[in-house]
Amino acid sequence: MLTSFRGDYVFILNKENKITEISVIRIRPNKSQPRKHFNEEELHYLSESIAESGILQPLTVRKVSSFEYEIVCGERRLRAAVLAGLKKVPCVIINCSEKESAAFALIENLQRSDLGIFEEARGIARLIRRFGLTQSEAAARLGKTQSAIANKLRLLKLTYEEQEWIDNAGLSERHARALIRISNEKLRREVLSKIISESLNTQQTDELVNTMLNSCPKPAERKKGNNKAVIKDVRIFVNTINKAVDTMRLAGIDAKAEKLDNDSYIEYTITIPKKQLSADKNKTA
Repeated sequence: MLTSFRGDYVFILNKENKITEISVIRIRPNKSQPRKHFNEEELHYLSESIAESGILQPLTVRKVSSFEYEIVCGERRLRAAVLAGLKKVPCVIINCSEKESAAFALIENLQRSDLGIFEEARGIARLIRRFGLTQSEAAARLGKTQSAIANKLRLLKLTYEEQEWIDNAGLSERHARALIRISNEKLRREVLSKIISESLNTQQTDELVNTMLNSCPKPAERKKGNNKAVIKDVRIFVNTINKAVDTMRLAGIDAKAEKLDNDSYIEYTITIPKKQLSADKNKTA
C-alpha cells in the first residue's frame, strides 16, 4: 500500500498504485465540485485530443459502493472522455472518507486559475463552512493571503441574479468589486445594467460608481435634512393656528390659545366661548 499526502489529509492508494480501467457509467461527480459551468468549446478540443491520444493523466476516484465510484479529481477529463465516445477511463483509486474527498476536490479545483469568479467565491465559502475553517486557515490551504480570501467572499454580497449577469457579460472581478460598494440593490442593478449596455471598462466602472455614491446623500445627511423639513412644517402649522386665533379675536371672539411644548410633542389648546358664538349668531340673524 502506498500513502499519499495532500495538504492535511492522507490518502491510501490501491495496491501498488495501479491504474484501473473503470466504466464511465460507474463514476459519479463529486458533490463538492465548485465548478458548475464547463466551457463547451474547451471540452470539445479536449475530447478530440483524448480521442487521438487517450487520457494522459488518470482520474482520481474513491469507491463508494460495490458498483459506484466518486470523482475526487478529473471531472473535466471524464466529460471529455464521454464526448470522445470512451466507455472506460483510467483511474487511480484512493481510500478516503467523504469529508476528505470533498476537501480535496474543493482545494484541487480552487487552486486552478480557470474557475469563474463566483464559482471560486462559493467554493471558498463552502470549504470554510463545511470544514469549520477560519479565513486564515483557508488561505493557507489554498496558497492565498487572508485578504485575498476576504475579498473573494465579499463578492457573494451580490445577488445570484447579479452574479449571473456579470458572468454572462464576461465582466471581471474588479467590475464586481466596484459594484459591491453600492449597498442599495435597486441602484446597484441600474449601475450594472449601464455597465453592461455601454461596455464600460474597469476604470469607467470605478468612475461611475464613485459618481453615483457621491450624488447620493449620506444617511446622516438625509436624516438631518428630514429633521429640518419636519421642524419647518411644524412652524407653519403653529403660525396657522396663531393666525386663526388672531382672526377670531379681531372679530370680537375672545378666543384663547395655550401651548404646551415638551420633548415628545407640542400640544395646543384653543378655547372659544360658546355664549359669545351664540350672541354673534343672533346678531347675524
